[in-house]
Amino acid sequence: MQFSSRSRKRGLRAALLGAALLLAATIVPPASASTTTDGSYGQPAAKPTVVLVHGAWADGSSWSGVVRGLQRDGYTVAVPPNPLRGVVDDTASLTSYLKTVQGPIILVGHSYGGFVITNAATGNTNVKALVYVDAYIPEEGETLGGLTAQFPGSQIGPDALNFVPVADGVVDAYIKPALFRSVLANDLSAGKAAELAAIQRPIAAATLGEMSGAPAWKSIPSWGVVGTADHALPAAAQMFMAKRAGTDVTTVNASHLSLISHPGLVRDVIENAARHTS
Repeated sequence: MQFSSRSRKRGLRAALLGAALLLAATIVPPASASTTTDGSYGQPAAKPTVVLVHGAWADGSSWSGVVRGLQRDGYTVAVPPNPLRGVVDDTASLTSYLKTVQGPIILVGHSYGGFVITNAATGNTNVKALVYVDAYIPEEGETLGGLTAQFPGSQIGPDALNFVPVADGVVDAYIKPALFRSVLANDLSAGKAAELAAIQRPIAAATLGEMSGAPAWKSIPSWGVVGTADHALPAAAQMFMAKRAGTDVTTVNASHLSLISHPGLVRDVIENAARHTS
């Protein structure tokens, strides 16, 4: 069979059009595609991992309500234990843990956990944001005891603590169960406060006088939640530290345990930090 010149031309045009369409399909993304951080096309960039650090007289379960909300919204969440053995040891523990987390990190600390994240994040380029929840935001050389006493209103003092000697001369400090609700949980029910008092983890008493190192907040942006009814770390102290660090602050009428009484708000602040640093 022979083809006419006109048929050959039509066939050539069809072939060229098909090739052009195939080429276009390889370089133009579908309407639903999005670009990744390196400019390529594909799925949206992965969300950062949220690492939550608990404070003194608590454990990882204090973050339970916040964890549920973050996981529901698609975040990978980690709650490594804070040993509560002292600034140096606790910082070393968290520093080592963070090295095992791949990709960007939103690092969150509650109460004394703020002390630990301030030190552990220094020099870690994966940490993209710090979030302080009713937390200490120390400058280099400052101590827990000094910051707590700097403004009036804290109910944490020798009269509120039980001191228990343990091995090698270490003394642990507990909040007296009868005072736990007044000091830490004044916006929680009596039953919940009693439960938390019973399962509290002590902090080594010497930690109160240990100095902080070079602060990560000088190079990493920070967000914060300040409970205005905090009886442990007065709101005035929190605001002083937050202003000094340039922290974006959200206030809430809450006790020192806003992560338990207002987990949705705390989650929102963490996710806001994630959105602004991704």
